[in-house]
Amino acid sequence: MFLRNAWYVVAEETTLTESLYPITILGEQIVLYRKLDGTPVALEDACPHRKLPLSMGRKIGDRIECGYHGLTFDCSGSCVRAPGSQRIPQGARVRSYPLALRYGLIWIWMGDAELADPASIFNVQEWGDPGWGINRGGSMTVECNYLYMTDNLLDPAHVAWVHQTSFGNAACEDEPLKTIVTDAGVTVSRWMRDVEVAPFYAQFVKFSGRCDRKQHYEVHFPSCAIIKSLFSPAGTGSDEGPLHDQVFLMSSYNFMTPIDESNTRYFWFQLRNFDQDSEEVSRQFDESVRFAFSEDRVVLSAVQRGMTNRRTPNIDLVTDSGPLRFRRALEKLIAQENTSPLLAVKQLDTQSVEREV
Repeated sequence: MFLRNAWYVVAEETTLTESLYPITILGEQIVLYRKLDGTPVALEDACPHRKLPLSMGRKIGDRIECGYHGLTFDCSGSCVRAPGSQRIPQGARVRSYPLALRYGLIWIWMGDAELADPASIFNVQEWGDPGWGINRGGSMTVECNYLYMTDNLLDPAHVAWVHQTSFGNAACEDEPLKTIVTDAGVTVSRWMRDVEVAPFYAQFVKFSGRCDRKQHYEVHFPSCAIIKSLFSPAGTGSDEGPLHDQVFLMSSYNFMTPIDESNTRYFWFQLRNFDQDSEEVSRQFDESVRFAFSEDRVVLSAVQRGMTNRRTPNIDLVTDSGPLRFRRALEKLIAQENTSPLLAVKQLDTQSVEREV
């Protein structure tokens, strides 16, 4: 179900304090907190004595004291105090998880700690470039399996029906899709020529009239996605040569962290090539994007319920090609991880020649 030797977003940096913060990731109970110097820590949220969650205890300095019998654990997960015992009991430790900070987010490594390399965290190309403004985004819990979300993020077709008043319009209904498979993930894209600008974007584009629009949906294993939106005056859109000087570009970065088999924590932010310093534009984007994502949430939660309780077989459509290829490739990586974890990690870091399918 889950690829464990991978980086997942665990929290936004601004939400984590020195207080104990219990969470569930990949079905594992974890407690987060900050040390006195601000460094984040992640420990297994279960005292080894009777498995009371450590998050029900208290933080003393940089350590956690269990609220049942006072066993105390340091940031590495080692027990450093056992009241009433002459020595620390054998096996008195909890798991510690590697963490890293990137893009205003806290990332966690859920697999073999010796394989955790922060350099392999998903790359955001535009980050720190003064030519790009940022919409800080947010997070929400979606009541569905994370693979229904990767399906959704490899499916440009759904915007014509789910996001009729925001991202989509009639132009999104029938244009064929191009699918590219690499060792890093799957990309689905298409050009729509001489069409109306979709409602959400119309307020921000710098040109008037119809447009050439490109939808680019790209999901990397196990669950990081880029949605690139490009709007150029009609007749000027192309993958070759320089872009039009009034081109609208927005890259939406999306990170899905499985809570368990039926729930996912969703994090996102966007970068844009216009009005880089405008707080008002950022506010408008944040408000509109959260509304659109709430539309996805309603649909995906219903899909989870429908698929869980289905009484007749479901079918697949032509537009499911990208999502199905992603699922099959991820299944192979998970199977490979179970037999050869190091090989699976190297596979994730490999950039292969693109294969159009």
